[in-house]
Amino acid sequence: MSGSSNIAVRERLLASALGLFTRKGYASTTVREIVTTAGVTKPVLYYYFRKKEGIYLELIHRVSAKFDVLLDGLGHGHGSVTERLLHFSDEVFSLFMENIEVARLMYSIYYGPPQGAPFFDFESHQLKFQHRIRCLIKEGIRQEEFQKGRLEDMMWAILGAVNIAMEVQLCHPGMGVDRKRLVRILNLFFRGIWDDKMRRKRGRS
Repeated sequence: MSGSSNIAVRERLLASALGLFTRKGYASTTVREIVTTAGVTKPVLYYYFRKKEGIYLELIHRVSAKFDVLLDGLGHGHGSVTERLLHFSDEVFSLFMENIEVARLMYSIYYGPPQGAPFFDFESHQLKFQHRIRCLIKEGIRQEEFQKGRLEDMMWAILGAVNIAMEVQLCHPGMGVDRKRLVRILNLFFRGIWDDKMRRKRGRS
């Protein structure tokens, strides 16, 4: 089997499993259902992923690895802190939208009842997310871009806006909280915490 054929088979299995996991739940989905939907046999699934748990972890790790890349790059960007936070928030939201079905699965596992899925440390990624935002806000205060204030409140305001935008897309996609609206919401917040120097600078631009 050629390399492109191998990739195609893997992708069919992943897509089949993802659709079933999000519709039926992880625990209720069987290997037989996954391979039947993908149009392959059980030995093919075992060859690529060993078992159902392997497919689940592959789906989660793919997206979490991309998220980690965004987080690691957050501290090394160019521009003002406000610009970097806006750009990062936009990238996170875009990644979420590109992988919304995987996100739906992750939300159901993390917030829903136990489904017997293998352990994945969602908590550490959330804490890393918080830490990166907190560090950037500190930098903004140190550079007198932001007012001095309650660091945790600022961090939760930013995360809250991003999280609400994503959850609306999951539950009420027709309500129109898209990338442009998320940026407008965040800009309202940033205007409230800009230092006077930043306010005057923005007023001249």
